[in-house]
Amino acid sequence: MTEAYSPEEDSRFALILGKPGGGKGTISGKILTDFPQFHHVSSGDILREHVRQETTLGKQAYRYMQAGKLVPDELMIGLVLEESAPYLSRGESLLLDGFPRTVVQAQALEQEVSIDIIVNLEIPTDTIVERLTDRWIHEPSGRIYSYGYKPPQTHGLDDLTGEPLIQRPDDQPETVRARLLQYDEATLPLVQYYESKPLHHTINGGGKDGDVLKTFRGTQSDIIYPQVKDW
Repeated sequence: MTEAYSPEEDSRFALILGKPGGGKGTISGKILTDFPQFHHVSSGDILREHVRQETTLGKQAYRYMQAGKLVPDELMIGLVLEESAPYLSRGESLLLDGFPRTVVQAQALEQEVSIDIIVNLEIPTDTIVERLTDRWIHEPSGRIYSYGYKPPQTHGLDDLTGEPLIQRPDDQPETVRARLLQYDEATLPLVQYYESKPLHHTINGGGKDGDVLKTFRGTQSDIIYPQVKDW
């Protein structure tokens, strides 16, 4: 456990919340382009890397992911804090993507950092199911394709290597819906938790100074992001 960290004036600790497949990675990428002082830590990317490397944690997590279940709190907390520790020790700005997902995780995080900004994305479930079940990846590189949005040049093959694309088990329709149901049950209370805390308010249009959490609703990242940037 690292010592509690209070950001300096020139550093920020930001969270981006939202359903799996709800555009957190896309919005995070745009934030990093416009605000390069942030370092990006994605819990999903960390998990998938451990699964690919077949680490002990990866093998444990895979069983939950394959069943469409959320990875248990104790596994996620240790993994994310370990990944974040180097940035926190240097007092650098951090954008945490996909964590916390439960109130227990949020409380563990608050023992380590002071949170400055929370971006909460609300994307309709049907939009996410359609988006994720259309997603195929080149597993060695992590490159992602969508036949409805960003198709490969040759059907079923990676543009750069020509190697086959795969669909992750957790991107299959029945698994996606099960995971979103798990999210609603476990993670929606997280937003309520942050709303109940001082200076954490959900705003639907027109923020004001001092607000730490804002909810953005929509179906297209290109429309949502300019609102995030302006906020």
